[in-house]
Amino acid sequence: MARIVVIGAGLGAMAAAARLAVAGHRVTVYERNGTYGGAVGRYERDGFAFDTGPGLLHLPAVYRDLFVKTGKEPLEECVTLTQVDPASRHVFADGTRVDLPNASRAGTVAALDAALGAGAGERWGAFLVRAREAWDRTRRPLLEEPQPREPGAPPADPYPAPKAGFLRRPTTTLARIGERELRDPRLAALLDGYAWSYGFDPVTAPAAAAVLPYMEQTFGSWYVAGGLRALADAVYERCRKRRVEFVFDSPVEEVLERDGRAAGVRLAGGATVEADHVVAGAPVPALHRDGVLAGGEPPRHQTVGTGRVTVCLALRGPREASAAHRTVVHAAGERPTVTVLRPDDPALRPDAEHESVTVTATVRLPAPDAEAIADRMVEAAGEAVPGLAERLLWRRVRTPEDVRRETGAAEVPGPALAGARGLLLPADNRAPLPGLWFAGGWSHPGGGLAHAGMSGALVAGLIVEGADFRGSR
Repeated sequence: MARIVVIGAGLGAMAAAARLAVAGHRVTVYERNGTYGGAVGRYERDGFAFDTGPGLLHLPAVYRDLFVKTGKEPLEECVTLTQVDPASRHVFADGTRVDLPNASRAGTVAALDAALGAGAGERWGAFLVRAREAWDRTRRPLLEEPQPREPGAPPADPYPAPKAGFLRRPTTTLARIGERELRDPRLAALLDGYAWSYGFDPVTAPAAAAVLPYMEQTFGSWYVAGGLRALADAVYERCRKRRVEFVFDSPVEEVLERDGRAAGVRLAGGATVEADHVVAGAPVPALHRDGVLAGGEPPRHQTVGTGRVTVCLALRGPREASAAHRTVVHAAGERPTVTVLRPDDPALRPDAEHESVTVTATVRLPAPDAEAIADRMVEAAGEAVPGLAERLLWRRVRTPEDVRRETGAAEVPGPALAGARGLLLPADNRAPLPGLWFAGGWSHPGGGLAHAGMSGALVAGLIVEGADFRGSR
């Protein structure tokens, strides 16, 4: 039985902790804040409640696997999962609207043809066929397997060129896919919206980012009753049942080294804790910036240069029956692309005569005046929420600086992507210092709830099985 210290109580770190505890190790989590969940937070006021991080779950199989491998109760006995249908409503700059069904390729093609004109759905469907090829080429190495021990050349962009016509030249960026292959500004905006939602600028995102819409439209979008914070609650409780110990309000100030490997941590106040392994769930760049990891250059990590502004809106009046759970209002003029979440969930509102709405936009860092951005975001949200201005009781703006205070980094990391000269690959789960491991959104395979959960699985597998571990099966 090894003594394992986990730094941080984010979803990826807790996923690793639960798996390691089941394997017989003694696991203690030290969290600098007063609660668990990391970026999966919650804001509450006057009977209203809002998810301050992700609002939907994709690839729920990652958490189903976690619960199967760590206890008798499956995920669905611990949380209530519901497929969101329509998966998303889209409002384009010209006023065109379209509802896209959940996990239905044929339904999506038909909806796009009906809303945007004949041929639009066919072009989107052909794009998804190429996106599937990129997904198939990268799913195991960029999601399910550890990074190679001896890093070679970064993986090439796997997105294939169309096989006919003048488009056979390779496409290098997501924006170019929209321009060359989709050939409709609304379809291009639809594609761009997926990039922005994961923190990527479509102008610079590699064509490999085509896997993002493929993933969502193939595996679906799911809501957790009570909000995504309920998933963090369930993972925390699973850790507790496996006898993982949590120590809150306890920042780690240094990873200790002895004989060339990690040997424990020093806590704020000077106390030291010995360990056979240290799993760091905190943002990799913050570990070096804050002096937790001393000496040397930080390991390679993803840098996207974007953060998120989130506006929590408390509204009077009931949610109309025709409302969509998720509406993407695409950029128009100075207004950014925003995602408006309107879950029909009694747990998030004081009563049926009120509604909680969350509006999110990706912004480049350093972010300009957040209140000015929030004004434009709320204006855009009015396209999704009838009578929003008259219904608004109050709003709460959350900035990238708020995210930095709570998690250690203003950026929100995205999933690992091939191409882009390797700049969008997260840190290896194996730190340069033996006995130190990285788990969570800042490490392989990157950001997002599913990817963070898989990161925890990879770290646990590497510690338990050692060099023989080849990834999830």
